[in-house]
Amino acid sequence: MNAINLENNEIIQVVFFILLAFISMFLVLIMFFYFSRKKIVQIEVDKKNLEIEHQKELLNSVLITQEEERKRIAQDLHDDISSKLNVVSLNSHLLKTPNLNETEQLEITNNIIELTQKALENSRRIAHDLLPPVLEKFGLHAGIEELVEEFNSTKTVKVLYENSIDFESYPIEKHLHIFRILQELLNNSLRHGKATEVSIQFTTFEGRKTCTYIDNGLGFDSSSEENQKGLGMMNIESRINFLGGNFSFTSKPNEGVKMIFNFN
Repeated sequence: MNAINLENNEIIQVVFFILLAFISMFLVLIMFFYFSRKKIVQIEVDKKNLEIEHQKELLNSVLITQEEERKRIAQDLHDDISSKLNVVSLNSHLLKTPNLNETEQLEITNNIIELTQKALENSRRIAHDLLPPVLEKFGLHAGIEELVEEFNSTKTVKVLYENSIDFESYPIEKHLHIFRILQELLNNSLRHGKATEVSIQFTTFEGRKTCTYIDNGLGFDSSSEENQKGLGMMNIESRINFLGGNFSFTSKPNEGVKMIFNFN
């Protein structure tokens, strides 16, 4: 009888230890999944925080660019328009001076006409910088052609432009963003890259409208965080985001620049 009881106790102990082992394994698995899930959630949170921080940087770059543009326009209005109109006003009062001979009157009048014409030319230039008339009247393709002609006319760079996309269905806001991206890239190619050749090509690739921009300039280290976060690049990226697109950018010292961006 004692032998049977002893055997039963041993069986109970074995069962108990087996159950304890299963419970321990179950708890270990629960802890493993809990901490794994917690880590995954934390990674997702960190990723979202990085995305939010990046969006803040993009927004900040847009605000800085807008503020600089306002300052530039205000400076242009003050230097090129206001100052000339002040001189026109002074000359107009001079015409009221008694005993002016005909030669003096003619000289003052010609001066007024010349200053007024210059003020008009400068006001047209400021308006053109804000929104090129050809872009508004004839669309993006014509606007890019005019931009390319302007750069080619400097004789310091040869810009080749090819396009197989119909831009007519795009709203003017998107036209302006694409135009400003190319304007920024071309200015960078000449001012910083000292490029002598630039290629701009618009195509449709895998159902997406794509622009490929290449220059033969000095290039730079595109992996550098400082270069990636330059105001010009941040401004370009914010415009591409607005277009619902993405981009790839490669450059090395003495190997020029290549940028591909797509848009909806």
